[in-house]
Amino acid sequence: MGGDGRLTMALDPQDQGPQDACGVFGVWAPGEDVAKLTYFGLYALQHRGQESAGIAVSNGRQILVYKDMGLVSQVFDESTLESLKGHLAIGHSRYSTTGASTWQNAQPTFRPTVDGSIALGHNGNLINTHELAQMVRDLPDPDGELPLHTRDIETSTNDTGLVTALMAHHPDTSLEQRALEVLPLLRGAFCFVWMNEGTLYAARDPQGIRPLVLGRLDRGWVVASEDAALATIGASRVREVEPGEMVVIDENGLRSHTFAQPDRKGCVFEYVYLARPDATIGGRSVHESRVEMGRQLAREFPVEADLVIPVPESGTPAAAGYAEESGIPFGQGFVKNAYVGRTFIQPSQTLRQLGIRLKLNALEHMIRGKRIVVVDDSIVRGNTQRAQVRMLREAGALEVHVRISSPPVKWPCFYGIDFATRAELIANGLTPEEIAASVGADTLGYISLDGMIDSTKQQRDSLCTACFTGTYPIELPDESLLGKHLLESTLQSPTLGRALPVLNNP
Repeated sequence: MGGDGRLTMALDPQDQGPQDACGVFGVWAPGEDVAKLTYFGLYALQHRGQESAGIAVSNGRQILVYKDMGLVSQVFDESTLESLKGHLAIGHSRYSTTGASTWQNAQPTFRPTVDGSIALGHNGNLINTHELAQMVRDLPDPDGELPLHTRDIETSTNDTGLVTALMAHHPDTSLEQRALEVLPLLRGAFCFVWMNEGTLYAARDPQGIRPLVLGRLDRGWVVASEDAALATIGASRVREVEPGEMVVIDENGLRSHTFAQPDRKGCVFEYVYLARPDATIGGRSVHESRVEMGRQLAREFPVEADLVIPVPESGTPAAAGYAEESGIPFGQGFVKNAYVGRTFIQPSQTLRQLGIRLKLNALEHMIRGKRIVVVDDSIVRGNTQRAQVRMLREAGALEVHVRISSPPVKWPCFYGIDFATRAELIANGLTPEEIAASVGADTLGYISLDGMIDSTKQQRDSLCTACFTGTYPIELPDESLLGKHLLESTLQSPTLGRALPVLNNP
């Protein structure tokens, strides 16, 4: 079995943790090197997607798109960025939640038409993809189609390609007006950045499930998934793009449209794990939320122990909070290899059984003879925690107490996080006590739903907690019309007129 080529810190490649959809970035800044600004913005958003990366740049006359499989630093080099000259750009780093991990599905998507070109990047996941595919099929054949045969160049099998096709068809109106017609038709989670030759656009779904922020440069504007990307390029944070809002940036400045009534349901998992610790979402510091989750865990599940350790890096803020509240010393019990990136070599079964020490090792002198509290953000299948506990036992831990800074994950996400299937989620079949026994821990404690929500300082009814509760804020279609490979397995491609094979299926 070949390696999957994805960057992951999981101890077991078959036990992927929750993966986010993507990071998006856009900049309108005449006189600036927008390709390099976008590159460094994407670099700051790399945690949101590691499968592919792309940048589209316009010089006012034409749009150039460069994208490929791999990390941002692998896709782009100095000479490539030098060739991307212009005054506005969008960028994207992808983790696939609809459509296979292939070059065709890398973003930004691009579509030239007689009315001008469009490039688009998407963070999130739409749930009415089946309807959108039919809408694309129903589009009339354009008069005076470009010699590039626009219906053949867009070979993607994801929801983003469908939205791009719908946006691109605006023979009797502007792209701005067409977007205001298309956006209300979309259901699910979306943060879009898109552009034509002269204008930058951005929009966020009415529920605001994924984050999107607006920033200011001396000579322009920036939009990005998280404010870390703004800080990286020296932009100041202005505000969040509001749920149901579309912003338009061109030579006349910035203007805003409300295309739908806001009904905020921000993803609580952004606070738990997905966003960078230095992000601010809904006016709340993500790092402080995670530290508070650790404090709450210590209040809900105290234990007598000698050392609190995090699973790096995702468990570190919560572990610090647990240690602070409990009075138990905080220390580093694991060492993570900072240079583990993409690997195309799948470990042998023997190496997998050893716990994949390539990525994480226990610090024996810190562990031996001690009762350990190990803090992590979530449990999916349980294989990763099992390997961690085994490492700690082998390093001489007297007791291992696992503490998790989110409630049991029992439901899949259809709004842009790629969890395991419901049958694979360990919390569906076992109680916390049984999970503790399964992973080899002495005790296991999950934070309560109320404790997690209180830590975010958000109103309960303004958060999406579907992966913990099964209550989905946007009504889902029939199960047969959902799924990562819907367009590959059940539909003909609306752009090619034939079914596409599933390539490099992650």
